[in-house]
Amino acid sequence: MKIRMMMSLTPLLVAACSQPEAATDPSRIDAGNNVLVAQGRGLYAAHCASCHGSNLEGEENWRQRRDNGRLPAPPHDATGHTWHHSDETLFNITKYGTAAFAPDGYETDMIGFGDVMSDEEIIATLAFIKSQWPAEIREIQSDIE
Repeated sequence: MKIRMMMSLTPLLVAACSQPEAATDPSRIDAGNNVLVAQGRGLYAAHCASCHGSNLEGEENWRQRRDNGRLPAPPHDATGHTWHHSDETLFNITKYGTAAFAPDGYETDMIGFGDVMSDEEIIATLAFIKSQWPAEIREIQSDIE
């Protein structure tokens, strides 16, 4: 009986272990911290703006797949869906890339930045993005787990 139970749990354990873990405490992504936001503004310009736009506006027709099947970069302003995700999810997608959380075979242009930016730099970048959202959006997003 114990062996059968362990065998039935094995796929769940493997699946849980195959997902990257959060490397940060989401509460550290503080859009009200002016020093962090200023640092994040520069990091966003250097690493994110080329795809997501200098004003967080995203690429044109970001909801329509390109000929290669990939979606354009979405906006990070209030018109996009970035604020629909928890801080932990945003951190992990930024660090590990979208493919780490998508179904097998999903193709994306969103790479992971874990080899490019430190955890602290990712936190600062996300603080900058969040600082650009209206207060009511930040409040709604803060309740997402």
